[in-house]
Amino acid sequence: MSNSKVYLEILKQLREMITDDGLKQGDKIPSERELSERLNVGRSSVREALRALELLGLIETRRGEGTYLRDFRGNQLVQLLSTFILQDEKAKLDVFETKNFIEMDGLRLALKRMDRLNIAAVKDWVTESEGFQDDEFFYQIFEAADNHLFFKIWEILKDYYHSLSSSPVEYKREDYLYLLDAMADKDEMKVLLAYGQLRKLSSV
Repeated sequence: MSNSKVYLEILKQLREMITDDGLKQGDKIPSERELSERLNVGRSSVREALRALELLGLIETRRGEGTYLRDFRGNQLVQLLSTFILQDEKAKLDVFETKNFIEMDGLRLALKRMDRLNIAAVKDWVTESEGFQDDEFFYQIFEAADNHLFFKIWEILKDYYHSLSSSPVEYKREDYLYLLDAMADKDEMKVLLAYGQLRKLSSV
């Protein structure tokens, strides 16, 4: 398992542990050693995850006392991020919806910047790739869109979505090929409709 996937899995397990234990702001969380044993992961990985939560302002370490959940209600950005890391079921739907909007905007930009040769190369990859994955497809779309900020936002949302979702996704190559055909036609409405079919959206 890659370092990023280990890291996300630890965050997911921490979120579940906090919910299961009924912890709230101001409560002390288990030590690194206890978390390492309870989550069955290395202490260095636990330390990295805790450091990330501390940087986000979700926990604080008090010298000689331990680590506590913070009262983050005054910080709107942290409150937003904590929704995805600590709670609740609606987070999955929110992330999925926002990820969809970012992907649609990425497709609009790629539509302007990809020529037929670029699109044909991606079609060949979709057709011939043995390990075809949705994420890899959209990596190529965002690379063609050539907007680094959009890409970073999508990457964060993608990782959060995968950390919140446990059900496997079925990929149909023909849906991606249909989307690429729409891009080759330079028809934005057709592209968005094809994307809606890909994500099984009722409207786009």
